[in-house]
Formats: sequence, C-alpha cells, structure tokens
Amino acid sequence: MFSALALGFASGFHCIGMCGPIALSMGLTKKQATNYYLQNLTYQFGRITTYSFLGAVLGIVGQSFKLAGFQSYLTILVGILLITMAVFSFGGKDFASKIPFLSKFLYKVKMNLGKLLQKADYRSRFSTGILNGFLPCGMVYMALTASLAAGGILQSAGFMALFGLGTLPFMFAIVLVGNLMTTAFRIKVLKVIPFVMIILGGLFILRGLELNIPYISPAASSLHVHDKNSPMKMGEMCH
Repeated sequence: MFSALALGFASGFHCIGMCGPIALSMGLTKKQATNYYLQNLTYQFGRITTYSFLGAVLGIVGQSFKLAGFQSYLTILVGILLITMAVFSFGGKDFASKIPFLSKFLYKVKMNLGKLLQKADYRSRFSTGILNGFLPCGMVYMALTASLAAGGILQSAGFMALFGLGTLPFMFAIVLVGNLMTTAFRIKVLKVIPFVMIILGGLFILRGLELNIPYISPAASSLHVHDKNSPMKMGEMCH
C-alpha cells in the first residue's frame, strides 16, 4: 500500500495545477486561521471519501478476478487500460470528455460545484470535496486503474484512501502557492501525465506476465509463497 501513498504524493503538482483553482475558489485564507484549517480538512476529507468509494466499486471487479484465479490477467488488463487512456489523453484533453455519458455526468458535477462554492458552511465544503473527487483527472484514473489489481473491495478502497492522503499535503497548501500557478504550468503538467500512464501501464503488463524478473515481474510461485492456502504451502505441511 506504500505505492498508493507514493503515487498520491507524486501526483501533488498535478493536483495543484488541476484541482487548485477549486480550492482557491472557496475563499479560504490564512487570515482565517482555525476556520482555514478545519474547512480545508473538511474539503479534503470529502475528496478522499469519493476516491475510497470509487476504489471500493472497482474492488468488486478485482475481487471477482482474484476468486476466479485470473489475477494475472487482470493485472495485464490494468496495464492495457492505462496505456489506452494515455493514448486518448494526448492533445491536452481528458479522455472522459470524449465519452458522451461521462461528459454529461461531469457537466452536472461542475454545475453543482458552482453552486456549492458560493456557500461557506462545513457541509458545503465536504460536498465540494465529494464532487471534486468525480472530476476528470489523469492521476486519479491512474490510481483507480491500479486499485483494480489490489485484490479486493477493502484493499482497493484502502489503496485509493492512501492515494488521497498522499495528495493532501499539496492540496492543503494550495492557498499558499496559488498565485504561483499559471496556464503554461497546467499545460505542461497535462502533457506529462500520459507518458507517466504509459510507463506505469507497461510495468503492470510486465508484472502480469510473471516473467520471473525480481521486483518487476516476479514468477507466480513467488507471488503466492506466503499464501497459507497455496498448494506449495499445503504440500510443505503434508511432508
């Protein structure tokens, strides 16, 4: 699960560029001290809650593959999905905006976000974070796709929760560095994300192929050596 936290932390600059404007639109400033910290944390908790929920939903798929004994195939599929999303993300536009039903859903999310940003109570901050979690983001897509291979509902939800926690330091401090963001910076970040997705996708494919490459693509036997119910363990007990 450390990989989820690391992925979230590595996504920090992307979060500042893409989600930062929403945080700045809430009008939180350091002058408000206690209010700043509590409302900021409430917003962040809402965002992480959505990530965890989406991770749990995808975890149902991951758990089904694991129970059927197709974990390696799922890992390969995850890699292919990441690379496919990366290809459709080239050119600066998010691939989700090219899918009709997703585009309509995201439009409604943005409309509701606009209304919530005009309010200043904690419930609205939490709701803003919830909706923010649904907005298109290459790094979130990457983390969600990776969570598929976590192996279960709780594991996938935990993976996404840790991913969200990894992004928290950057998002929490966005008010302090908000003025440093430029349109050029955001464009540069968008151009880098597809390449990161391709690299990660390739690593997932290698892992699923089980080529007996230490750390990168371990063999199936080494992946299950600590499994109490694995055939190898049962055989050792019989002897």
